Amino acid sequence: MCEISRRGFMVGCSAAIAGLAGSRFNTLAFAQSPGNQEVLLVLFLRGGMDGLTLMPPVAGPDRGYYETARAELQVPVTGPNAALQLSSQFGLHPAAAPLQELYQDNKLSIVQAAGTGEANRSHFESMEFMELGTPGVRTTPTGWLTRHLQSSAALPETMIMPSLAMGGLQQTSLRGDRQTVNLADPGIFALNTGPWRWRDAQRTSLRNLYEADSSLLHITGLQALDAVDVIDLFVSDTYTPANGATYPSGEFGEHLQVIAQMIKLELGLHVATLDLGGWDTHANQDYWLPSLLTELSQGMHALYTDLNGSGVSDFTQRLTVVVQSEFGRRFVENADDGTDHGHGNMMMVMSGNASGGLHGNWPGLAAGQLFEGDDLAVTTDYRRVLSEILIRRLGNNKLGVVFPGYTDYSPLGVVAGTDLPPDYKGGPGSTIFSDGFESGDTTAWGGG
Repeated sequence: MCEISRRGFMVGCSAAIAGLAGSRFNTLAFAQSPGNQEVLLVLFLRGGMDGLTLMPPVAGPDRGYYETARAELQVPVTGPNAALQLSSQFGLHPAAAPLQELYQDNKLSIVQAAGTGEANRSHFESMEFMELGTPGVRTTPTGWLTRHLQSSAALPETMIMPSLAMGGLQQTSLRGDRQTVNLADPGIFALNTGPWRWRDAQRTSLRNLYEADSSLLHITGLQALDAVDVIDLFVSDTYTPANGATYPSGEFGEHLQVIAQMIKLELGLHVATLDLGGWDTHANQDYWLPSLLTELSQGMHALYTDLNGSGVSDFTQRLTVVVQSEFGRRFVENADDGTDHGHGNMMMVMSGNASGGLHGNWPGLAAGQLFEGDDLAVTTDYRRVLSEILIRRLGNNKLGVVFPGYTDYSPLGVVAGTDLPPDYKGGPGSTIFSDGFESGDTTAWGGG
């Protein structure tokens, strides 16, 4: 098993900063130790995205059920706002046109009727279940991404920045990971105390103080300084995306662009998390949803375009983006031209190694096929999709640790990669689940 230690973080980061202090670069590649260098971006659509609007049925009996249930909110099959064709049965909302291009190029896999299976319509509980990786259990001390980072035997021995949480808060999927860099705005992620002319001296003095001991306080302080220096020195406001990529304006686009910069810097970034909120469309859904779908699809397309290259510069061959939401929306529209909290939804996986196409079993929209008579049913456990990414792309088969209690994995075929036999050992009660490292290392997030 690979130990992603604070020592490794500090040695790699401090050496790079010491050698390049006082200089600024738009692009810079740090040397990495061998190992799996894939990057996983988990994009969470907060609020319950309406998958039946993003990907509506366009033919067959389900089209008739859909038109009856959504007299006002249906995506038409003809006219200027008609659904874009995905398959003979399903289309794509016209506001999400950039996703159609990715889908046609087999860079986007779509999983139908995915979710937790929990009959829970609470935003907060459903998000927590999903991000902890333990549906029905909210007391799990760590997020599923944290347990992946702690259990993977495939990671490089040292990484400068193994995990990045974009936004104001560290996402629950990274709960318990003390090495995560939490970044809301690179422009203010800096040491800004006192007059500017003092700051170099402040950094040097603080670094000397934190390097003087190895207590948790000293280690954490030095890691914070390292993160500030990396962002301040190497993440430039003048960054120009490659291939003419254009990110959407606003925070979401800015955050995607920062992630692209981090990937190109090759800091050892392995997992990143990012949120896009506003999907709780109880009223006036036709007003709010198209702009959100445009922002989402333009952002995903820009990220892929920016990272698309050839040879060692083709970062899309190391990138996997998984898009999920806590639940879908009710099948029948409400009286306020919106939809209420539902159940089954869709997931998307974008990657240079995506298989493309539709995956999973479609349960149907007839009255007898709906979950509790109201919602799209769940036929694919979301952990099945994430497990395939873990095994085929990230080289981690320790599913019993990452998703304790889940023992029903088989690949759907959303991404290409090497299949490893799933290891269901671990979970609550095991050393790694409670302490972070099987070795019992007291510097781990749970054992300090």
